[in-house]
Amino acid sequence: MSHRDVDGERAKKGRPVVSGLSTNNTGSGHGVLRIVPAVVEWSARSPRRSFIIVFIAAFVIRGFLLAQLPPRRVHPNNPNSQDQVVAMSLIERGEFGDVYRLPTGPTAHLPPVVPGLIAGIWYLFGTTLIGGYAARLFTIAAYSALYGMIPWVGGKVGIGRQAGMLAGLTGAVIPLPFGSGQALAAIALGLMMVAMIGRWTSARGSPLRSLLLGLAIGVSFHVQPALLPVAVGFIIFEAWWNRGQQKWRLSALVAIGAMLACVPWGLRNYNVFHEVFFIRGNLGLELRMGNHEGAAAALEVIGRRGEYRHPGGTDEEALMVRHLGEMEYMRQAKREALEWIAAHPAAFVRLTVLRFIHFWFGPLHRPAMALVVSALTLLALVGARRCLPLMTTPQRAAVLIPVVTFPLIYYIVGYEFRYRMPIHWIVLLLAGAAVWHWIKGR
Repeated sequence: MSHRDVDGERAKKGRPVVSGLSTNNTGSGHGVLRIVPAVVEWSARSPRRSFIIVFIAAFVIRGFLLAQLPPRRVHPNNPNSQDQVVAMSLIERGEFGDVYRLPTGPTAHLPPVVPGLIAGIWYLFGTTLIGGYAARLFTIAAYSALYGMIPWVGGKVGIGRQAGMLAGLTGAVIPLPFGSGQALAAIALGLMMVAMIGRWTSARGSPLRSLLLGLAIGVSFHVQPALLPVAVGFIIFEAWWNRGQQKWRLSALVAIGAMLACVPWGLRNYNVFHEVFFIRGNLGLELRMGNHEGAAAALEVIGRRGEYRHPGGTDEEALMVRHLGEMEYMRQAKREALEWIAAHPAAFVRLTVLRFIHFWFGPLHRPAMALVVSALTLLALVGARRCLPLMTTPQRAAVLIPVVTFPLIYYIVGYEFRYRMPIHWIVLLLAGAAVWHWIKGR
């Protein structure tokens, strides 16, 4: 029967006649909904293809925005960037120091990797505008690589490369103004997750591989020390999951490797400050900034009130560091914070709850941003509800352990949105799973 005969039969029965042309017009929305999943499927079919697509998109967008910046903001003379200040100290004096508002000598305020990388870039290209652009392009490349690897990680953790493709493209087209340290920490976390899943799901394993993995994890601490509780969580899960004496030995070798990687920087700190501490020595300062009389949950709000007691913000505090020494200054700040917390437990609990809310639902003092972050987190919860039951136990552990353990330190110190960045991509990935489920359903 021809299309004309079909239309005739419809007309006889009182049904509307839909010609071929009108079918295409009324179904254009459905056509788009068919095209979108097809494009996502095609781009996510190969991890290499998805990486290239997302990397190029992220790099081009951020490169365009970089070209719009005035040269004075690109030149390597930014006193507001602690990483760049220390990098300049390394270039000019060969000293990892002078991180604060005034020259104060050697410092352990920052982990060493990012300032060291920036110093290396400036050493190659000079502390000129060219060196400034080279450092900026390195940051752009780091974020582009991060978003490009999300589809691959999504496939490894059982959430799906399609969800990862949506997450990667979302991150690619929405540039966030943060430094390379957050991107490198996020990349390190993603690689750690994939490596751990491989260990937990494979019978293969060797002492050498375990030791090398531990060394790599230890190096990641020098990018972001807050990865320590994540690694501890992974090792504890591994010891429980892979029962047997041999497996326990391999887990112990991972821990030993991580500790060995921390020895060189630890020796430097001991030789300079005559104290032993983990990577950074500024915990006391961070505690005091977030916990004092009249404190707000967000550091930005504290700064607006003029209560930002930080040696990088006021000459008075920087002079105190110079007079007392950095470690003694940090000890006094820690003592002030702990005394205030002990005297005001209810206020501390209230601030901790508020910081938890800020971390997951955005800065409440910026309603528009909080609305976007809240929507993303809620969408991620929907994605988690759909994905987690379909994932293996190791895959669930690889995703949930970072989400639970990484933010712990940030619930007790003043909030900044950048603290979320190393696990922000996991939220994007879970949100992408919810969106992908909706697209397929449509």
